Amino acid sequence: MAKSKYTEQHITDTLELNYMPYAMSVIVSRAIPEIDGFKPAHRKLLYTMYKMGLLNGQRTKSTNVVGQTMKLNPHGDQTIYETMVRLTRGNDALLHPFIDSKGNFGKVFSSAMAYAASRYTEVKLDSVCSEIFKDIDKNTVDFVDNYDGTLKEPVLFPTTFPNVLVTPNKGIAVGMASTICSFNLREVCEAAIQYIKNSDIDLREYLKGPDFTTGGELIYNAGDMAKIYETGKGSFKIRAKYNYDKKNGIIEIYEIPYTTSIEAIIDKIIDLVKQNKIKEINDVRNETDLNGLKIAIDIKRSADPEKLMTKLYQMTPLTDSFSCNFNILVNGSPKTMGIKEILNEWIDFRMSCIKRQTAYDLEKKGERLHLLEGLEKILLDIDKAIKIIRETEEDSLVIPNLMEGFGIDRVQAEFVAEIKLRNLNKEYILRQTRAIEDLKKEIAELDDILHHESKVLKIIIADLKRVSKKYGRDRKTDIIYEHEIKQVDVDDFIEDYAVTLFLTKENYLKKITQVSLQASMRVSAEHKLKENDEIIQTIETNNKSELLMFSSRQNVYKIKCHDLPECKTSNIGEYLNNLLSMDNDERIVYITISNDYKGYMLFAFENGKIAKVDMSSYATKTMRKKLINAYSDKFPLVAALYIEGDTDIVLVRDTDKAMLLNTGLIPEKQTKSTGGVSVYTLKKNSKLTGMMNKDEFVSADIEYYRSNKIPATGHFINDGDKESNNFPKQLDLFN
Repeated sequence: MAKSKYTEQHITDTLELNYMPYAMSVIVSRAIPEIDGFKPAHRKLLYTMYKMGLLNGQRTKSTNVVGQTMKLNPHGDQTIYETMVRLTRGNDALLHPFIDSKGNFGKVFSSAMAYAASRYTEVKLDSVCSEIFKDIDKNTVDFVDNYDGTLKEPVLFPTTFPNVLVTPNKGIAVGMASTICSFNLREVCEAAIQYIKNSDIDLREYLKGPDFTTGGELIYNAGDMAKIYETGKGSFKIRAKYNYDKKNGIIEIYEIPYTTSIEAIIDKIIDLVKQNKIKEINDVRNETDLNGLKIAIDIKRSADPEKLMTKLYQMTPLTDSFSCNFNILVNGSPKTMGIKEILNEWIDFRMSCIKRQTAYDLEKKGERLHLLEGLEKILLDIDKAIKIIRETEEDSLVIPNLMEGFGIDRVQAEFVAEIKLRNLNKEYILRQTRAIEDLKKEIAELDDILHHESKVLKIIIADLKRVSKKYGRDRKTDIIYEHEIKQVDVDDFIEDYAVTLFLTKENYLKKITQVSLQASMRVSAEHKLKENDEIIQTIETNNKSELLMFSSRQNVYKIKCHDLPECKTSNIGEYLNNLLSMDNDERIVYITISNDYKGYMLFAFENGKIAKVDMSSYATKTMRKKLINAYSDKFPLVAALYIEGDTDIVLVRDTDKAMLLNTGLIPEKQTKSTGGVSVYTLKKNSKLTGMMNKDEFVSADIEYYRSNKIPATGHFINDGDKESNNFPKQLDLFN
């Protein structure tokens, strides 16, 4: 028997063994930023540039940096270059770029402005990086081996300011994500200083709100902002800024939300114009150049620019939302934090960096002091030192003899022995040993810092003040308060005018304006329809109304009238199966208007029952496009009819009997899919065939058919009424 090639394994074991390590790798080593504000890809790139001497040197070709970075980052040159692009001054993605660039690096606010290849561009580190790498060579942070163990790289950068709040970051890991907005450097530094002094402060007094390179206006909601500051989660809105050139009739948009692009805004405006939702615009174009971002909108002379911009703010990405999720890696574990907690973690991290740097300086200065103290002993008898060295026959005995002759240790003796012969004079030794007292003071100060956290915090505050003064800039994103913005309902933007809707048996719908309809009537133009098609319902309404379309599959479709394209009598109309995403064999059998969901829907079935459903049953809190179980499917539907209130209707049986009754006799049912109540008593093989308003039934004596109770059998239709109503006839509309 052949041996099986497969091994049985539990799915949970497989996930734990294979998937979990991958997931953790993505979270910890790729997508989520750490407390220094960088992801591993950023850190590897910037540290490579630092080691290449690009902090103070001249620019070099980007392709050179990309190649060197691959020693730390093996994920491919294009990925590395894309990381570089976002960090450059030319791309405008960061308030404080880390890379000084030359060449085309694209723009964060444009999806169409592609960056040039790495062989054409040049880069070096920007001056702000001196704060990112400050004292990195003094054991301030841990270093680890690179992927092949040939180089060392830092785990974190000892940044002197809370870069995690200044640099925007976005990352999607496995099962979690991180989205951090940028804040103004000057405000962040001031907030950090005040928080160090008093942890109970309201940060919003100092950290006014997010700030972005693309400017715009932050729509400030105190509650939403407090939630973001406290929990690290929430969202806020930003909107564009514009000027109006009255002379040329042009709206000039010069700042947009950070989360969108020029192309997305222009495409949406064009789409709205094509749909006739905005009629005040003649042209829209991208006029961005070396002077900066600019979207030009030519408007009609009769248009009000302020009202038009209010429309555009609500209907396009000129107003956009930024969703915050301050998820940051702390000691290797992802953690969602509010701003105070982030500052707290950063302060702890920065204190650790300063203590490690202080300990490093303390050790180095202690070693220097130790050497100088040995040199000082030589000063007592320089001739003796020279004599010991000169009279020692073997080289290996010079150090031991110096140690014995002056009572110094091996390290001190080695230092003395390495002094050049020309420097073995009193002046040189006095000049060197003069620093002993200064060194002792410095060592005492460093030791004091190392053992007093208050001294460390003072250093952090001093650094923050220095960084704020040197690199701080005014806000780019203005703040406007939500209550100052005039709220306008989207429906107010919709032009209202009379329209007539025509529903056909083949499921086509025409929306024709009164002007167009009257023009067609003047020239006696007939409706263009498909072969064998016919109009089954005509509705006069207005462009702002809401339509409920009942289908043969017991569904009701909701659509705003203004969302329907206009047409003329010479067009066959819109095919509803495509417009409403209906099944191929599904048809709309009845349309009604309901702006306030008052009144009733009547559903007449072949078995003589009628369901009377309150219109409120079709109301929803959100504008859902489709509701199922709109009416009963137990028996074939004969007719549907909307009534505002109880009224007289006529029911027809087999085109030979009719019954006039008031709908007040029909009890209202609570559920949409109710089978209704018996209204018409039917004989075997008889069925209800029609339902209509009283006015639609032509009769010389309509009261002859009246019934004051239900169920009832109705009355035979007299010959005159049959002829007046063109009976027998039956349109098979519902089967």
